[in-house]
Amino acid sequence: MKYLHLYLHETRIKKLPKRIVISVINDLVTDYRVHRTCNTLIKSGAEVLLVGRKLPKSPELASRPYKIRRLNLIFSKGPFFYAEYNIRLFIFLLFTKADILVSNDLDTLTANYIASKIKKKPLVFDSHEYFTELPEVIDRKYVKKIWLFIEKLIIPNLKHCYTVSDSIAAEYKKNYGVTFAVIRNVSPYCEVGKELLNRVSKTILYQGALNKGRGIELAIKSMKYLDDYKLIIAGDGYIASELRNLADKENVSNKIVFTGRIPFENLFNISIQASVGLSIEEDIGLNYRYALPNKLFSYIQLRLPVIVSDLPEMSKIVNDYKIGHVLKARDSFLLAQNIREICENLNFIKELRKNLDIAARELCWENEENKLKDIYRKIGLVF
Repeated sequence: MKYLHLYLHETRIKKLPKRIVISVINDLVTDYRVHRTCNTLIKSGAEVLLVGRKLPKSPELASRPYKIRRLNLIFSKGPFFYAEYNIRLFIFLLFTKADILVSNDLDTLTANYIASKIKKKPLVFDSHEYFTELPEVIDRKYVKKIWLFIEKLIIPNLKHCYTVSDSIAAEYKKNYGVTFAVIRNVSPYCEVGKELLNRVSKTILYQGALNKGRGIELAIKSMKYLDDYKLIIAGDGYIASELRNLADKENVSNKIVFTGRIPFENLFNISIQASVGLSIEEDIGLNYRYALPNKLFSYIQLRLPVIVSDLPEMSKIVNDYKIGHVLKARDSFLLAQNIREICENLNFIKELRKNLDIAARELCWENEENKLKDIYRKIGLVF
């Protein structure tokens, strides 16, 4: 009886769901990558808790199939903000039951790494960005030095890592000898009806953060050459007011709609108005050079032809699948020409939409998530 009791006890313990705590430094409103990860992990039967921060103007979140906790902070930017968040996050992780910790980006890694060592729990690191090569970091000598110190101190000791593109994974391997799997920012497959598939409009879409180096200024200036077009800028960021001023200065504000920040659940109704999507980041640092942003794959699922920068990862997708144009020079008139060709050449549009349908079936989360599952299987999850 004693051994039977022990066996039944062990069996019950094994069936308890894994508890996974995932942390990110944003307010969870627009982070689609983390949302996809959470949805995949709950398929294993795990209990998932997503931790972020709450800003004074953060909207309430729609209901999600996993738990959410947003930390209230005193500071909202600068070194005190990053320090406060990691201290608060560390304390939270230390006193929260978890079988697996997941850190998203370098700015949450310190708290997660220390907590994982103390609790003796596995840590998974998802590098959304090549953080030390962000435009906001590369020109700030001392700021970059601090982040590089953290990177060099922790990353060589990690066992379970993944990032967004092959090029960034290669950089980590070269610098630290650590193998990063690649989980691209692909979107779930979206079946598009004939009405959307055949739509023709003169509406251009940029979706994403309004930050330095995203190429939004170039898009605004191109509107001078596009009299009968509309540009939708769906997002928010620290240069939003500068962009509005630029639109006024270029006398094109009547052609541009600034939507502000939109939860990813609500983006679809805006995005389907467009006939072309822009992802024209500048070659500022390796993070943008090697980027494969969410918006590119969102455009593909909506069967939106794209115009991308002549950067290796994005241009490879566009050239391999023949789904748009690669902008060969950072010139507003050339960008306008590319936009006109996509929106006004009906035969070209038909060819692009056919290719986009193929790309959408291949570059979808339903295919990509199998690689994510493989990472978590190695640390005990069963799907």
